[in-house]
Amino acid sequence: MVEKVNLDEKLAQFSDHWSPKIVGRLNDYELKIVKVQGDFVWHQHDDTDEVFLVLDGELTIDTPEGEIVLGPWESVTIPQGMRHKPHAEQETSILLIEPAGVVNTGDVGGELTAMPESLI
Repeated sequence: MVEKVNLDEKLAQFSDHWSPKIVGRLNDYELKIVKVQGDFVWHQHDDTDEVFLVLDGELTIDTPEGEIVLGPWESVTIPQGMRHKPHAEQETSILLIEPAGVVNTGDVGGELTAMPESLI
């Protein structure tokens, strides 16, 4: 059965930061929501692009080419292999679109590595 997903309702179900939650699937891709605050780690995904869409708040993504600042309903695609470091001063909610199985910390691992939990 096809069911709609209300992202506000799903975001209300958790409070942890940097821990993606799966809210949909598209072929071999997952749609993940995540709340972020503070600094993430410099990392890259060698085999895939990664889409960031800010739902609320403000996300800054550092790249070797400079800083990208996203506000609500702004999006960017980080190309495969590009090192990047997301961070947010205040709690920010984002939607990520990436292939199933992508590790959030890419090539570096560490304590912020999280396997996404499914909310669908």
